[in-house]
Amino acid sequence: MRRRDDGGRERWTRAEERGFHAAYTCDHLSWRSFRGGPWFGAIPTLAAVVAATRRMRLDMLVTPVAPRSLMTR
Repeated sequence: MRRRDDGGRERWTRAEERGFHAAYTCDHLSWRSFRGGPWFGAIPTLAAVVAATRRMRLDMLVTPVAPRSLMTR
């Protein structure tokens, strides 16, 4: 996954132009294969995709039900 200012917008636009009709992301608190690398929240990622595409359907694969407070880190 790339940040919007690092080619992310162009990547999503190109995916839609190539015929991808749906995109999914997941919202996990920990994932071994991505440990130590950048991890972007699912909702901000999907919001960025909405801004870059016109028809692509978006969804989250997993959203944990554990409560999270915006007031804590």
